[in-house]
Amino acid sequence: MASTDTQVVATNRQARRNYELSDTYECGIVLLGSEVKSLRESKVQLTESYAAIEGGEVWLHGLHIAPYSHAQAHSGHEPVRPRKLLLHRQQIERLRHRLQTERLTLVPLRLYFSGGRAKVEIAVGKGKRTVDKRQDIARRDADREAARAVARGRRGEG
Repeated sequence: MASTDTQVVATNRQARRNYELSDTYECGIVLLGSEVKSLRESKVQLTESYAAIEGGEVWLHGLHIAPYSHAQAHSGHEPVRPRKLLLHRQQIERLRHRLQTERLTLVPLRLYFSGGRAKVEIAVGKGKRTVDKRQDIARRDADREAARAVARGRRGEG
């Protein structure tokens, strides 16, 4: 069905830090020709973007795709504009229901080419509070220190 040749164009590394993520979905994205060419050059910013369901359709807001370097002024595209994401109707309805009842948001994780087509991976996420972020940092530091202690023990430095 789907080919295995995926070329990642952009990732949203802030997403895992700022959100507790659960279900992920692969979406197609509606783009103009010059936008696809800019994506192939990796001229894209995914960090500040988010997805929203409006009128029974899923839209990606805040995605910045730089103008194509070899495009002429009249044939370019607007760098930041809402872009339509392609999902099945049942998936959209399920997402809409979850977003309304559980106060969640749709966060884009990465943008990539799969089989020559541009795809966006979105996840359902709940925003982390500052306290949760601090706990994550403390847990990561404790795990790192424990790993160092185990390594020292193996080397006999005790």
